[in-house]
Amino acid sequence: MIVAVKRNRKQKLIKLLSLIALIAMFGGYYYHMNKTYEEKQKIELEEKLAKKAEEDKKENAKKEVEKAIISEVEKAVDLVGQEHIRHVKLIENKIVIVCEPNTNLDALIVRYGVMALIKRTLNEVVIAVDVNFILKSKLNEK
Repeated sequence: MIVAVKRNRKQKLIKLLSLIALIAMFGGYYYHMNKTYEEKQKIELEEKLAKKAEEDKKENAKKEVEKAIISEVEKAVDLVGQEHIRHVKLIENKIVIVCEPNTNLDALIVRYGVMALIKRTLNEVVIAVDVNFILKSKLNEK
């Protein structure tokens, strides 16, 4: 016995259309994911640039503060006289200058006034100036 199976052209057309629809769906999904990935990359790049710019600003501010402190220490050393200075240190928020016991501190007292803490001992004179005072005075100049 011979069995004949009739194939319908509509079935081939339906398979072809479903294959085309499936390829179109994958293509659309790929295009959509590519766009979202590009947007995400742009956002991350902008965030990195903003973060780097902020870090640069902070670094510049630190350098300016450092320059202000160093220039103020140089002025204080010039006022006292470099030959009378033993040590200059930055301890916490204070600049500590250790001098010889017979040092003339009149110019330093005129410049800093009460903000300079002076302690005289038999072996040395210790002067402490607040860094915050220096920074406030430098910010008022600008």
